Amino acid sequence: MKGLDLERLQDYLGSSRDLTGTMFAGGRSNLTYAVTDGEQRWVLRRPPLGHVLPTAHDMAREHRVLEALAKVGFPAPRPVLLCTDPDVIGAPFYLMEHVDGKIYRDVAELHTLGPDRMRALTLSLVDTMADLHALDPAAIGLGDFGRPEGFNQRQVNRWKKQLDASRSREVAGIEELHARLAVHVPAGGPGTVVHGDFRLDNVLIGDEFQVNAVLDWEMSTLGDPLSDLALMLVYADLPLDGRPATPLRVPGHPALSELSARYAERSRRDVSDLHWYVGFAAFKLAVILEGVHYRYVQGQTVGEGFETIGDMVGPLVVRGHKALEGH
Repeated sequence: MKGLDLERLQDYLGSSRDLTGTMFAGGRSNLTYAVTDGEQRWVLRRPPLGHVLPTAHDMAREHRVLEALAKVGFPAPRPVLLCTDPDVIGAPFYLMEHVDGKIYRDVAELHTLGPDRMRALTLSLVDTMADLHALDPAAIGLGDFGRPEGFNQRQVNRWKKQLDASRSREVAGIEELHARLAVHVPAGGPGTVVHGDFRLDNVLIGDEFQVNAVLDWEMSTLGDPLSDLALMLVYADLPLDGRPATPLRVPGHPALSELSARYAERSRRDVSDLHWYVGFAAFKLAVILEGVHYRYVQGQTVGEGFETIGDMVGPLVVRGHKALEGH
């Protein structure tokens, strides 16, 4: 199997049973596989194929945050083992428990839920995020997991550099959006564990429409919790794969204002500056998608669907400006 030598993994685990595995679809960064010996089921995560930066795709870091969260009962997969020796399967990896649940990646699937279940699912997502941000990093062994001081300023600087590295065309209003964001950067309150990519298709949903597990922790750190909330709000109204439908338009999906109020009530956090965070989240996503578009026009992408990614950048820039204007 590409990226995973099951025989060598079996030898490493000392298993007497043959292993079988399949790769999960959806991710374009770290590679994720379902692995079983016929009795037990696990999920394996490893870095992407090819050359990666030494500080990127840190398996030990992902394993560490999952271990800390699982110990305090937060819905995250429980890690089973970490292997930092690249000689075993060709890269460092970790195994975690298999968690049952469904990932909703398609707006058409959301329409089949009906308004009541769509509402329950979305509110469960917000509540789970608030529960994550309520954890004391030091108390769960993650006090040194990041640098929350100056987090927002570093983010503003970082994503401007990413934009400068991904230029293949002029994008109306994107420079002005960054300039507006850079004028009054919120200092933020005490840092919390932030997921970094908290959205509907990064969670496993159970039969009662509760969150069984939050997945994909590769961007997690200590930072400003409102960055997670704002990114989730922007994702809620972001077309999937360039199509016009968005989760927000599905009957039963709460208004964004209700989601932010729900978070504020559950977390007891002040969200009066949320417009800045939403503006920045829109900018960040615009930069990410512009980077994908840049790789597409350079012929560096593999697969289908990339031709529409560039069309999503302009509306995100507009969204960012509107957020800063209080809309």
